[in-house]
Amino acid sequence: MEGVGASAPYPGRCGFFVQRKKRFCKMIVGEGKSLCGEHANTAPDNDDENNRRRIPCPLDPKHTVYEDQLEKHLKKCNSREKPKPVFYVQDINAGLKDTVQTEEKQVSLSSLSEEEIMNLIRKLRKASSGFAKTLEKRTLSHPVLHEALHDPKNGESAFKHLKQQASILGNLDKLGLLKPKRCYVEFGAGRGKLSHWVAKALQDSASTHFLLVERATTRFKVDGKHTNRDSVFERLRIDIQHLCLNRVPILMKEKLPVVGIGKHLCGAATDLALRCLVETYGSQDEEPLPKRLKTEEIETTKNDDEDKGKTMPEGWFPVTGIVIALCCHHKCDWKHYVGQEFFCTLGLGAEDFNLYQRMSSWATCGMQKPGTEAPSTWNSELNYYTAEEHHIEYEHMEGLSDQMQGKLSAQEREMIGRLCKLLIDHGRLWYLRQKGYSAALCYYTDTQVSLENVLLTAVPAQLSLPQP
Repeated sequence: MEGVGASAPYPGRCGFFVQRKKRFCKMIVGEGKSLCGEHANTAPDNDDENNRRRIPCPLDPKHTVYEDQLEKHLKKCNSREKPKPVFYVQDINAGLKDTVQTEEKQVSLSSLSEEEIMNLIRKLRKASSGFAKTLEKRTLSHPVLHEALHDPKNGESAFKHLKQQASILGNLDKLGLLKPKRCYVEFGAGRGKLSHWVAKALQDSASTHFLLVERATTRFKVDGKHTNRDSVFERLRIDIQHLCLNRVPILMKEKLPVVGIGKHLCGAATDLALRCLVETYGSQDEEPLPKRLKTEEIETTKNDDEDKGKTMPEGWFPVTGIVIALCCHHKCDWKHYVGQEFFCTLGLGAEDFNLYQRMSSWATCGMQKPGTEAPSTWNSELNYYTAEEHHIEYEHMEGLSDQMQGKLSAQEREMIGRLCKLLIDHGRLWYLRQKGYSAALCYYTDTQVSLENVLLTAVPAQLSLPQP
């Protein structure tokens, strides 16, 4: 059928020629029609198909609908508001409700004077003094990925992802978090590759559950590779901001200890996930039970205590571990940030955070002057890979004014960007330690694999392993 579509309509398809695409529309038409519903109104000589008026859909004006079928369409339109799942609780992980909104006060970095920029950098260096020395290099691997890592069919991009997944699994194993009879919650799951390898490492234990949290629809998911006899996989299509793990049916029924995992959980999503684990599920606050009669209270108190003892054994921790690969600090948000108190202890506030958050992009965006030689970790291939992985448009990253461009070299901007990232991440460490966790940051992969190479790990302080 070569040539069909460009020179003539496809059989049974719309006869409208789309100038932008240089071909005929491929929409299927109704019986006896020559044009699809979207293009029926566009043909002035098509009086037969123009007798029914089409109007923009009030839910999504990007598509149209017959006016006389509007009521029927609204009931099935894909843009209609879907029923909320039982585990949806509005803004449960959003943070403090009375956080001061500073969006209106934000100023661009390019509008700051040289003195203001240098003052910011001095405050940054003072606040983050010694942070970089606390990070150890912990590039590990796991036997379950050995075959995939040595498969010549995988391309360079696939190898980079596999190396990161292998190191994350290696760190999970080192912390004693690769065990059955747990629920692994993968935040920002995407295709679910990380959960896939964790399941393989556990030999698809039927007693292990996986919750894959992703707010958007995803193609080429790997969940289907696990049969019903394997580990149980369940997808939760929801924004982390509104996810209440206490209401997820499997967790309500089984009361499983949870391990939170994530590979490149962008910006504020990390803070939302930490609050979701530590405060929402970690606190295990139960909803108040309906009132009982006094006679019922006497009879049921003993049974309730026994049931509680079975589901909540002594020494049981709701969240036994957190292992999250961090990234995209420029997408962090003060109102969701878990380290607000940490910033205040350093004499910093929301305005400082907003500036450092944007300066953090200097660590990965490679904002050197055209024609200057880039450092080894800033080559164009790595920048392309990181942009592809995190969907970042680096040309839109905020930079310095023309006057300041010559004051700081590319290497200095990269160092400052990394200090900004470390400062934000140490606020997360501080938060977890305040909540009773033994938390740490480490470099889990090389910059040649990913410029975003910092891993956040945490286990309950009572379960923490002695550090060498």
